[in-house]
Amino acid sequence: MASLYFYFSSMDSGKSTYLLQSAHNYESAGKRVLLLAPVIDDRFGVGKITSRIGLQSEAVAITQQDDLKQQIAREYSEEYIACVMVDEAQFLTPEQVWQLSDVVDVLGIPVLCFGLRTDAFGKAFAGSEVLLSIADELTELKSICKCCEKKANMQLRLDGEGNPVKSGSQVQIGGNDSYLSVCRKHYKSMMGLES
Repeated sequence: MASLYFYFSSMDSGKSTYLLQSAHNYESAGKRVLLLAPVIDDRFGVGKITSRIGLQSEAVAITQQDDLKQQIAREYSEEYIACVMVDEAQFLTPEQVWQLSDVVDVLGIPVLCFGLRTDAFGKAFAGSEVLLSIADELTELKSICKCCEKKANMQLRLDGEGNPVKSGSQVQIGGNDSYLSVCRKHYKSMMGLES
């Protein structure tokens, strides 16, 4: 029975590595996997899934205007798909998450989504919010706070001098030079939110 999975965490927890390893497992068993990557994350090139440890794979580049159910159904009609995997799923629209649920419920294809739960200001991304609400299975991938040994469940956006950014747009693409994964206690302390 196909399911909708959401693997979430803070930055630098190995989400893309886990996705690429899972894809490899399917492919080594002779199964076709359809990899999807939002065009908004172009750090390593459009249509690429890249992990911090150097693993990389080509993916179908998707925009927020794409109907994912239709796109996947088209691909499926041409060649069997054993699984769909989506990197940076926080950038999906709520409608696209529901479309992926149709891929599971109507087409019978498992869908594995990987992404951040919250932005640098502690707010849920729209795609993540719906995934957290409707996914069949939720799995938190763990990372370590850069300030202590607790679990990192937040990320701080940093300015050019390494200071926390306290306001701005929800989306700013960047890597370890722009963000810092931290626990909630250090997030509140560094953002000046402690009471």
